[in-house]
Amino acid sequence: MNIGFIGLGIMGKPMVRNLLKAGHRVWVRNRSKAPEEALRKDGAIPAGYREMAENCELVITMVPNSPQVREVLLGGDGIAQYMRQGQTVIDTSSINPVASQEIAAELAKRGVEMLDAPVSGGEPKAVDGTLSFMVGGKQEIFDRYKGILLNMGASAVRCGEVGAGNTTKLANQIIVACNIQAAAEALTLAQKAGVDPELVFQAIRGGLAGSTAMNAKVPMMLAGDDAPGFKIDLHIKDLNNVLDCAHSVGAPVPMTAQVQEILQWVQHHEGGQKDHSAIAQYYEYLTGIRLGR
Repeated sequence: MNIGFIGLGIMGKPMVRNLLKAGHRVWVRNRSKAPEEALRKDGAIPAGYREMAENCELVITMVPNSPQVREVLLGGDGIAQYMRQGQTVIDTSSINPVASQEIAAELAKRGVEMLDAPVSGGEPKAVDGTLSFMVGGKQEIFDRYKGILLNMGASAVRCGEVGAGNTTKLANQIIVACNIQAAAEALTLAQKAGVDPELVFQAIRGGLAGSTAMNAKVPMMLAGDDAPGFKIDLHIKDLNNVLDCAHSVGAPVPMTAQVQEILQWVQHHEGGQKDHSAIAQYYEYLTGIRLGR
């Protein structure tokens, strides 16, 4: 299939590579040109929006937040002005579900379908093609493109109409953030009490406290490795969307609000570009100890 892909950051670039490996022709566009040139070597085709729309049945977006999705799709030079009836946009960005619904309504006026399909898994799963897609949109559009999503991921689940994908992603981000925060707090307690946090991790990871988040992030905390698989800045963005959505629908999210305050502290102490496992550094500041060291 001919596919357009907009947004070649930490997630978008490996997603494109997996589409190329699956045999698709991929036209790419990014604000900075270095990722386009890197992907050209893998067989991708750097292109402007008009060329992309003329050649591609499907356009996938992976950009930071709602304003950027609106810009690349509906802005003055956005791709939607060149798209035609029967084409489809799959937005894999993590944005406010209300924004997804508004963008989909504007695209529908042009006869363009849309799925909102945010992902979970971070850079490692983007690289190895095992992302989890949470999808909102029409059943028939989901069925048509599910195989494309599975070229980049291990699972793709339709959760409802447009907006349901990003609502599901907000729920995911609450659970991930609270898991990481709880792990950092628990292991700080263990080390403060004189117990090796590595042994605590090994003892509990196979029990009820075990989780994918803990397995991925605790080794990073213990090694002092804060190279980003998913940046704190981006998790703060996601939790801001959680809080906005929760306030709109009247859902109580006190744990989310507390974790957001901790992430904000790390961000303001030069941690915004670090992996979200760097939440452990908040506890290091409070206690004066460094996990595992």
